[in-house]
Amino acid sequence: MNDKENFYITTTLPYVNAKPHIGFALEIIQADVIARYNRNLGRSVIFNTGTDEHGKKIYEKAVEAGKEPQEYADEYAEKFDALKNALNLTYDHFIRTTDEKHIRAAQKFWNICSENGDIYKKNYKTKYCVGCELEITDSELLDGKCGTHPNREIEHKNEENYFFKFSRYQDKLIELYESNPNFVVPSNRLLEIKNFVESGLQDFSISRLKKKMPWGIEVPGDSDHVMYVWFDALINYISTLDWQDDGKEFNEYWPGVQVAGKDNLRQQSAMWQAMLMSAGLPTSKQVFIHGFITSEGRKMSKSLGNVVDPYQIVENYGADAVRYYLLREMPSHADGDYSEKRMNERYSELANQLGNLVGRVASMSNSYFQGNLDQVHIDFSLKKKQLKDDMTNYDFKKYVDHIFESISDANETIEKTKPFKLVKEDENAAKKVLSELAENIRFIADALLPIIPETAEEILRRYGKLILVGDPLFPKKD
Repeated sequence: MNDKENFYITTTLPYVNAKPHIGFALEIIQADVIARYNRNLGRSVIFNTGTDEHGKKIYEKAVEAGKEPQEYADEYAEKFDALKNALNLTYDHFIRTTDEKHIRAAQKFWNICSENGDIYKKNYKTKYCVGCELEITDSELLDGKCGTHPNREIEHKNEENYFFKFSRYQDKLIELYESNPNFVVPSNRLLEIKNFVESGLQDFSISRLKKKMPWGIEVPGDSDHVMYVWFDALINYISTLDWQDDGKEFNEYWPGVQVAGKDNLRQQSAMWQAMLMSAGLPTSKQVFIHGFITSEGRKMSKSLGNVVDPYQIVENYGADAVRYYLLREMPSHADGDYSEKRMNERYSELANQLGNLVGRVASMSNSYFQGNLDQVHIDFSLKKKQLKDDMTNYDFKKYVDHIFESISDANETIEKTKPFKLVKEDENAAKKVLSELAENIRFIADALLPIIPETAEEILRRYGKLILVGDPLFPKKD
């Protein structure tokens, strides 16, 4: 990959049927890290997120709240957009599936797929999970319920819908996976989707009868139907780039990298790719799949009262500490757990390891040398390669672990060399030790810019030509 090329990164679009939770906070922070890292390499980056606002779940929630669906969607879209400030995010685009340009894109996309012979109408019977907004096979049911949404009744549909010829793209999808072994990361998710496709694809429904479910984008040329929410929502990845108007951003930035949860594997890496093939468009560059987050070892649910509110933990610990926790505590490619105890421990880790290092070196530098240290050269090329490999694999935990190895090494150097004693015996030797420590701290701060940006920027400000002393980076909690 050319370091100067354009780069496009996008999250999935969360449904606006509930407030943001920590699971989506993880996804959007991961995408933000990727965006920041690529900008730091000198690439021109577009980072997209937004909200998915159609479908039966949202229609039901709006009715339940006594509001019009658009009013309900507006209210909740604002709650998701507010994450930008709360989590210190740098996304450029916030696309809503109720945006006029997205509606035009979805209808244009439908027409192209239809003209290419991939859309047809038929009557069908199926089992359907509203929670997933997906058809469910008998083999996927657990005690007659969806494994992901066991609190919802399975619906039995029997109606006339439009269908997309998913089965037509089975061989092309397999070819995509086999020719690009890094198309889905991690590798076990690529194997999972490859096995799913190889087992045989069934055409899927892409419309709903408007009289039964009126909240959706109208099917071109048929006012009795609205588009199925997944067919509509997936198109956001290109509607945000103005594909529908042959926009410059689409031509310069697509294809891109998509970040998604493991429950989105089928939609992102198979359904959407087949849709792109049907429309004659390039498939995505890559799909990164992350795991779920439990709360204190239990699945999060409103009934248990254990849903973790990202706004609340940011209020308690600050955005950088929350970013750090999610990126280091959560396995990058598997499920993880949030607990208040571990959050406190991780916060203390930041204070005692990173904050203490930065503070001690700055204090000694000012006490002994008025903040004037020597400029030294240290070869960080091996460490930079290691971090680049971690980021290429979207292994954020390993990336942070490697940075903290450097922090531990620096703290160990202080304990071994004891500059506070050495300065009395050999001032030049003490200055050399502190100068090298300061250079290591600059490297650490630079590497942490995508992870804890506010703190990293403050460290770099303090460790300019003149070393400055400042307040603790992570004050003790009461």
